[in-house]
Amino acid sequence: MSKLDTYEKEILNAYEKGKLKSATPGKAGLAKFKAAATATFLKDKRINIRMSAPDLMDIQARALEEGIPYQTFIASVLHKYASGRLQEKPSRPASRSSTGSKRRTGSPA
Repeated sequence: MSKLDTYEKEILNAYEKGKLKSATPGKAGLAKFKAAATATFLKDKRINIRMSAPDLMDIQARALEEGIPYQTFIASVLHKYASGRLQEKPSRPASRSSTGSKRRTGSPA
């Protein structure tokens, strides 16, 4: 077991003395949370999307890390985006110069 810092020792001592209490919200609170979860994850519409195989494989790997099915993971990400709770990470500086080394030629597809 690794060494505990002061805060961790205080928690361990309180646990061993039986001073910690459960933070469960009770029946009324649980009913409220259950209703919110049901409303949030009500799945009454179906969509079909096309995506690249590497993107799907990355999504499936992330879902596996989270321990949930990949379709549930996709629905969760979309829900967070739609509700404004999905936070974008700050972008990293570009590795190329602003002019770029590659030029596009021809008409867009």
